Amino acid sequence: MTDSLLTASEVADLLGVPTSWVYQQSRAGHIPTVTLGRYRRYRREAIEEWLELLEAPARGALAHAGARTH
Repeated sequence: MTDSLLTASEVADLLGVPTSWVYQQSRAGHIPTVTLGRYRRYRREAIEEWLELLEAPARGALAHAGARTH
């Protein structure tokens, strides 16, 4: 394992959100989570990949933007 695991508090600091939001999104299955018994931990690499997916433009937005330039 090349990455160390982050706590919910560390992920919250990284994202600039409350720790409670991180736990809520983890329970909902929206954030990639490593569950160790009753503990939740987060791989920094998985969080960064998840953010890239969120940041990617929607296909419809790309198609619409392309239609306007022609």
